[in-house]
Amino acid sequence: MQVYRDAQQFLLPSQKKGSLQSRVFETCKNNKNIKTNPKHLFALVSSTLKYKPFILHILKKSKIMELEKKSKIPEPIFILMVHDLLFSKTKRIQSKQHAWKDAIIKNRARLEAELARLKIKHAVKSLDELIEDDDTPVRWFRTNLIKTNTDSLLREFSHLRKVNSIDEITNTGVIYHDEFIPNLFGIHPREKLTSTDAYKQGRVIIQDRASCFPAQILNPIPGKDKVIDACAAPGNKTTHLASLLKNFKRSIVAFERDNKRINTIKMMVEKAGGLDCITIHHADFTSTRPQDFKEITGMLVDPSCSGSGIFGRAFDEQDSTIDEDEAREKLNERLVKLSSFQCTIVKHALSFPNVRKVVYSTCSIHDEENEGVVKQLIEDEEVKKQGWKVSKRENVLPAWPRRGHPEVFKGYENAKELAEGCVRSLPKVDGGIGFFAVCFERKLDGDYDDNDDDGEEWTGIED
Repeated sequence: MQVYRDAQQFLLPSQKKGSLQSRVFETCKNNKNIKTNPKHLFALVSSTLKYKPFILHILKKSKIMELEKKSKIPEPIFILMVHDLLFSKTKRIQSKQHAWKDAIIKNRARLEAELARLKIKHAVKSLDELIEDDDTPVRWFRTNLIKTNTDSLLREFSHLRKVNSIDEITNTGVIYHDEFIPNLFGIHPREKLTSTDAYKQGRVIIQDRASCFPAQILNPIPGKDKVIDACAAPGNKTTHLASLLKNFKRSIVAFERDNKRINTIKMMVEKAGGLDCITIHHADFTSTRPQDFKEITGMLVDPSCSGSGIFGRAFDEQDSTIDEDEAREKLNERLVKLSSFQCTIVKHALSFPNVRKVVYSTCSIHDEENEGVVKQLIEDEEVKKQGWKVSKRENVLPAWPRRGHPEVFKGYENAKELAEGCVRSLPKVDGGIGFFAVCFERKLDGDYDDNDDDGEEWTGIED
């Protein structure tokens, strides 16, 4: 019941300024009586607030608060427990045996009946269809440089007023040209982007800003580099690479092992322009023989992860069991398995004979899957012998302010430098999903420092 006692204060009106997330984390930091993990607390409270109007309606119609008046359950805790019973992934109340829990459980049928009536009333299968607030604070999309260029695209969206910061995207009618990723734009989530010709005809591709980091960090040179996207579906990063490589013929090999996801990437590639530069392999990347791909010079590796940077996932991770200590133990076990797999697949990418750069990324917020994997790899003797190092900040989105966690590299003389070579984004705080990216690089015999590219940024096809 501790989690509900800790969370109830955040359902009440507050005089404090700042976002819900900042208030939760600040309160947890300053109040030693709060025992719940702040990430878990924020996920629970934010989800409960999203459904709160429906929960209050269900409580009123079911009359459960009147029926259980003797239980003396505070209204905020009533709301939190009903949220978990009706709207959480597991449909379970996060508590061991307790009189308050029993009072809710014995009225489960009554509560579920009112939920069903509410859905029928609004003719929806899920109440999510009635929630107007979009999960993402900014809708990001990039110019598909295979079909158009940014100047032409801006003319298509000339009805939107330009703003200089995502903080100014408070309503529809504005557009932000990103300062970190070329040809990327942000608009309000309620802007009707998917009904525009630009979207329908594939001139724009919806992609979270942080998801654009890997291809931009790899930054392959058209006509010189050939790259592998090791875990390609759904295809956003793959088609972003195609833009950067100017659709240069047969310059990208995309691997995807999942039967369903392979169709997703095929459709994505077709929508982006039936790209000549992409060869799709329906295969497990780890089963490949590096010697068969001597032409490859760069890699993107974005493997399976916890997805904890995606909205709502942090809560799903921890509410799969009633006891929070047990939930934390199960999460740790899962992270150990994930990081082991992530290490294996990146190490395989590092073994390709002529690869100079490998970008590793996740949509996770956990150190174990991020800096922890980097640490394992740079300590690996085979990786050391192959000459791999973590790229410095100057080569990895240097202007992006949020960097890696130096405490993970504690004991290293260059701990700060290693952390600076990693980039992170926080979910919602940075305008999108939580994300991590790092670049490994090495020099091979015959390499030289000067870049033979002309240095000019390609903005798309000519008018």
